[in-house]
Amino acid sequence: MTQNDRSQFAGWTGRKVVDPDGDKVGTISGVYADDQTGEPEWLAVSTGLFGTKVSFVPIEGARESGDGVVIAFDKARVKDAPNAEADGHLSVDEERALYAHYGRGYERSRGETGRETAGRGVISSDTSRRDASVVRSEEEVSVGKHTEEAGRVRLRKWVETENVNVTVPVEREVARVVREPVTDGSTEGVGEFVDGEQEVVLTEEVVDVSKRVVGKERVGVQTDTVTEQVPVSETVRKERVGVDGDQVVGDDLGDTRRR
Repeated sequence: MTQNDRSQFAGWTGRKVVDPDGDKVGTISGVYADDQTGEPEWLAVSTGLFGTKVSFVPIEGARESGDGVVIAFDKARVKDAPNAEADGHLSVDEERALYAHYGRGYERSRGETGRETAGRGVISSDTSRRDASVVRSEEEVSVGKHTEEAGRVRLRKWVETENVNVTVPVEREVARVVREPVTDGSTEGVGEFVDGEQEVVLTEEVVDVSKRVVGKERVGVQTDTVTEQVPVSETVRKERVGVDGDQVVGDDLGDTRRR
């Protein structure tokens, strides 16, 4: 294997790992190589809720996919892998147990003394500080408003008939007999012994009734907006985070409980 090949696998450290079905397994925390040949053999994958557990997976069959790495074994097989300390080196016993778990034959080279040589050493690991964290979520009430029909107002007009009684002053002429003596010596008509008559026309005012349409008032409907307070009550859920352990110091989370 060339130095470029080793650098390529070393560059996998920190990448996400998924199984053939696309299920997330964890994050690569180190690449372990054969002590004799230097050929990469194992991926140390940080798993678990906080990424604190390390499981070893054969690098054989693993391939890059985008920013991640797809391994050849399913998530359940990796989860049940034998425990091995991610201390930078796999012992022979640890490696033998891992080979058996993944169904692979175990063959080790022997040194001049006839003893089995050591197992696998790390060629790349993430030695940076790892802080465990989870996302605490809670529900918040989001209150909105919308407009809907609450009722209708109809402006309706109809015709009614009523009697109007008014008193109207009218004038009329009447005949009244007036007698007065002739004292001015006038002789007009005197001595005429003839029949005759005169007619006087009497007049009177007659009430004429007519109707006309006039506008009296304009009636309309306006809408006004009034504001009132409507109480809203809803149940929300929130997550709490507790930290267990004897070495827990501080209480940065507010709801941390030491048990």
